Amino acid sequence: MRNLLWIIVAIVFGANFGALSALWLGGMISGGPTIGNAVDIDGWRSDWSIGSENADPYVRARVARNGLMGLRKEEAVYFLKTRDEQGDRLSEDCVYAVSGRDYLANWWSITLYDADNRLPMNDDQRLSFDQTQAEAIYGQGAWRFQVSAAVPEDTDTPWVSSRAAGKFDLTLRLYQPSAALLNAPDTALTPPRIERVSCNGEAR
Repeated sequence: MRNLLWIIVAIVFGANFGALSALWLGGMISGGPTIGNAVDIDGWRSDWSIGSENADPYVRARVARNGLMGLRKEEAVYFLKTRDEQGDRLSEDCVYAVSGRDYLANWWSITLYDADNRLPMNDDQRLSFDQTQAEAIYGQGAWRFQVSAAVPEDTDTPWVSSRAAGKFDLTLRLYQPSAALLNAPDTALTPPRIERVSCNGEAR
């Protein structure tokens, strides 16, 4: 009888451990590791196995959870960042200046998602900034926009709204990236900088 009890305990423990490990590796429990063919450039993280036949079940789970399209890397790559240049978590309580330059891709966009990987529940209609906007405002080369919960005082400043986002992340999408970027992302890509300007109205 005692042996049977131990067998039941072992089966239950094993099943629970397996389920928890799958959730952890799939990114469904916070603190899960970066897996797959990982790329990390100045805190902007990606995974080259997204969309490929070689993507394991854990990568597929993370893609599904984060709402990515799962395109092959030759079609699009995705970089996600959750912290500013000072290493603090991105928050709607703060104002950020995001800056960058052109990328070795056919087109790019930067979109804000809340902690649940959803678009924030606001009606500002300012949740992304992209190459088309950058070229219309700045022409070719360097660009800049503000991320904040309120409209910038300078209404000419390009703006992405973080209102109702809480803790959030920014996702950089590069569509049809060049071979140089895919082969050597560390040297071919200079990712956007996210500089914290102020928090709760006070300069930081």
